[in-house]
Amino acid sequence: MISVKDLFKTYVAGDTEVKALRGVSLEIERGEFISIAGPSGSGKTTMLNIIGCIDSADSGDITINGESVMDLKRDAQAAFRRDYLGFVFQSYNLIPVLTAFENVAFSLNLMGVDDAETKERSMAILKEVGLEGMENRRPGKLSGGQQQRVAIARAIVKNPEILLADEPTANLDSNTGKEILELMKELNEKHQSTFIFATHDPMVMDFAGRLVQLHDGEIQSDERR
Repeated sequence: MISVKDLFKTYVAGDTEVKALRGVSLEIERGEFISIAGPSGSGKTTMLNIIGCIDSADSGDITINGESVMDLKRDAQAAFRRDYLGFVFQSYNLIPVLTAFENVAFSLNLMGVDDAETKERSMAILKEVGLEGMENRRPGKLSGGQQQRVAIARAIVKNPEILLADEPTANLDSNTGKEILELMKELNEKHQSTFIFATHDPMVMDFAGRLVQLHDGEIQSDERR
């Protein structure tokens, strides 16, 4: 489903050059639950951002379902992100003035889904992630774990082909983090979306069906469980 070929990325800050990716190649199959792991500076978030069309590579290619996303123009990349990808971030990135329901519905509004279907799908996914009865609460009235559940609901309600999660447990205690991972695994199995994590959390690595270890921008190991 996803083919990453010979990816290079260098960042320049003043007189400093950071080689974030050094010729990374990887094949990811549909429905995988995969962790890209490594210490800070290993290149895992850079790789996730390039797959998600948030960042661009210096060279190499990424094809998804046979189409090169790096050849897409900016507007086409934005449309691709909107229609095919879901994102979950460690800081939740919810809109604070919107309720849980409105945050989830927002992604469907952007896709032009009509109001009746948006309501039905948003309410159903909020129930699925355990937030039934909390639909009208704003993020400030929700715990960290509940906010992350809203973020997951917002990502999965679109039925994305690929869900990208950058350190999704970083701001959660261990028990809540485990609950979030169990939820994401259930959603992966039910919806058959491909889940790709960037993480340095051992618990996330343990949950993964496949673990790719990066170090200094290169793949050190690739293990299927």
